[in-house]
Amino acid sequence: MSRHIQITFDAHDPRALSSFWRDALGYVHPGPPGVLLAEGADPLAAWDDFLARIGVPEEERNSRSAIEDPDGQGPRLFFQRVPEDKVAKNRVHLDVRAAPGLRGEERMAALEAECDRLVALGAARVRRHEPAPPLSAGFIVMTDPEGNEFCLD
Repeated sequence: MSRHIQITFDAHDPRALSSFWRDALGYVHPGPPGVLLAEGADPLAAWDDFLARIGVPEEERNSRSAIEDPDGQGPRLFFQRVPEDKVAKNRVHLDVRAAPGLRGEERMAALEAECDRLVALGAARVRRHEPAPPLSAGFIVMTDPEGNEFCLD
């Protein structure tokens, strides 16, 4: 029997980091429990209202955040506030499949276009790895706004 997974990120600013990954992956912020969001409603504003209503102090309202795949296929991503900085290379990282099925120059051009889009959202480009057939089709290493490594693959 397979299991569903959630990937958890330690973060200084869970809301901002979850918003970056939401935009990067096409995910959504779910609404608060028991709250039916109207079409086009801002789920983060709904969370602000919900947390205020249940008495969560303002300084604790950005202690966690989550995003979900609207199609229900990808894992849920959870972001929790921690006080410490990231101090070493990730032992696990995400590969964002930005050019599935593409090869050669067409693939690398698609990865470069996605890299530019993510840099505009706050990511940083680290390095490009050229295709080295048959083992590598090429990829770009990046970091999210809090320095977590990921690859455009």
